Amino acid sequence: MPLSKIQGIEGQVTPNLSHRNLVINGAMQVAQRGTVTGATDGTYGGPDRFSINETGDLVVTLSQDTDTPTGSGFSNSMKIDVTTADSSLAAGDFAYLGHRFEGQDLQLLKKGTSSAESVTLSFWIKTSVTGTYILQIYDNDNSRHISKSYTVSSADTWEHKTITFAGDTTGTLDDDNAYSLQLYWWLAAGSTYTAGTLATSWASFTSANAAVGQVNAINSTSNNIYITGVQLELGETATPFEHRSYGDELFSCQRYYSHALTVVGVGASTTSVNAWATFPRQFRATPTYSASGALNFSDGYSTDYLQSSGAVGAINGAPDGSPAQFLTFSNFSSANVTQGRFMAFPRNLSNNNRLVADAEL
Repeated sequence: MPLSKIQGIEGQVTPNLSHRNLVINGAMQVAQRGTVTGATDGTYGGPDRFSINETGDLVVTLSQDTDTPTGSGFSNSMKIDVTTADSSLAAGDFAYLGHRFEGQDLQLLKKGTSSAESVTLSFWIKTSVTGTYILQIYDNDNSRHISKSYTVSSADTWEHKTITFAGDTTGTLDDDNAYSLQLYWWLAAGSTYTAGTLATSWASFTSANAAVGQVNAINSTSNNIYITGVQLELGETATPFEHRSYGDELFSCQRYYSHALTVVGVGASTTSVNAWATFPRQFRATPTYSASGALNFSDGYSTDYLQSSGAVGAINGAPDGSPAQFLTFSNFSSANVTQGRFMAFPRNLSNNNRLVADAEL
């Protein structure tokens, strides 16, 4: 029997359905950052790997929610809660939900060749505003794009959408770990992005052709947008959603963002600690580090040392993206550190007082 097909339990032949979804965390299962309030341009929050991008007045809260389409098999969704609306869009205002891909994960698209593959995107959406919405794929390596419209027919009702995009025979994608492609769920667009003709075929990026016809879904603080069940796959047909285990999705997300499991080191001076921080897996690239809240180190005796939030930097000794990183922690405020003394910080399992590393695209 060909590997591309399996025999169903009632004798029917069906496609092999494993490992076909190119989207990480499409079921919105993993939300390492938790709820993020006051989110503006380029902010990740709620479910991992999805970010809000905007200009103008918009401010939102990003969270993982349990509102999902009935009978779909999903337990979670991405919720975008408009907390500061943009009801009068300036020409350059925009808002979209984005999901980015590494180029090395997209070589199967055969982009830039005569054999370029079509792809189909499917997802569930629930929003307060009905009308025309735009879904855009943007090729960051070659500044090319393609956009398709879809319609939300009923307010505050889950609707399933399927959109197929032709393959692009122009512009190969870089075979590396950098940002090559992005999905845009447009939520609002000023005239800079709507004054032309919608780019329904692949073309060089032209702002005016990106989001023609897009409704303003962020015009009121009463507006909420929910998305789940996001799947991008080869071909012109949407197959049933590929449900993955939480463990598999978490491991994939931790390539881009995770919390330190342990931090151990020694006092380097009276105000700093040099330590090895261990993370769950190899990162996509060298991360940036920050302290969520203040990190409370212990010397193993009776003294705790409170480090001010955010004072974390990489020092030499760690390979790029290694799950073990050699870091310096400074700005201790509660007491002088004893130079040469063992210091440790156990990970706090809440969203507060933890060391995080970010290698997002």
